[in-house]
Amino acid sequence: MEHPLAGKVVIITGASSGIGAATARAMAHLGCKLTLAARSEEKLCALAEELGPAAMAIPTDVTIGADVQQMVAKTVEQFGRVDVLFANAGIYIPGPVAEGDPDAWARLMDVNVNGVLRCVHAVLPHMLAQHCGDILITSSISGHIDIHWEPVYSASKHAIQGFVHTLRRQVAASGIRVGAIAPGMVANELWGITTPEDIARWVGQHASLRSEDVADAVVFMLSQPPHVTIRDLVMLPQNQDL
Repeated sequence: MEHPLAGKVVIITGASSGIGAATARAMAHLGCKLTLAARSEEKLCALAEELGPAAMAIPTDVTIGADVQQMVAKTVEQFGRVDVLFANAGIYIPGPVAEGDPDAWARLMDVNVNGVLRCVHAVLPHMLAQHCGDILITSSISGHIDIHWEPVYSASKHAIQGFVHTLRRQVAASGIRVGAIAPGMVANELWGITTPEDIARWVGQHASLRSEDVADAVVFMLSQPPHVTIRDLVMLPQNQDL
């Protein structure tokens, strides 16, 4: 039996590494048509080459409106539609507020919040015209609880949760589903964990998820029948003390 995601046109931001790259590989395996978007052109193009002709690399900075508009326009030009937006691009800054850099925080908010808003705004006209579509946004456990060592990052993810819950209600009657996936600790580049040995150590201690674990959950959320919306999926390493 054909997988329900086979043939779907999917835009993934933050696709050059971590959760984005793992999700791209999982969806390519299911027969999706992919637009891979990220700032890192070299890594993005290498992934597109790995995944084959159904994957298109579009270097994109989600903080630049023209980049986002081009990302969506090229997707529609190449594939004819947009079925799924996985708004996954994000950056992470922890630490005490008294020792932080407000300019770095502004960049974080522009990527984690405004970048999501730009991407959603760009795909919505196409999904509304189709009367269907999925918008899935990478949130975090930090969007559900207040984590004291990452106050600005937590603020950005709380904003995402508010946006997901209200956007869903605006577009539900148009056949569009909106949800958020909220992982805890994930052993990948966002946390500075890059070698297979380090990833295996964190996962072996049940202290971290793999990017592939999150990708599997993304596929699960998007594979539900049309009458089912998974608004929020929170997933944690078994041993994460939160």
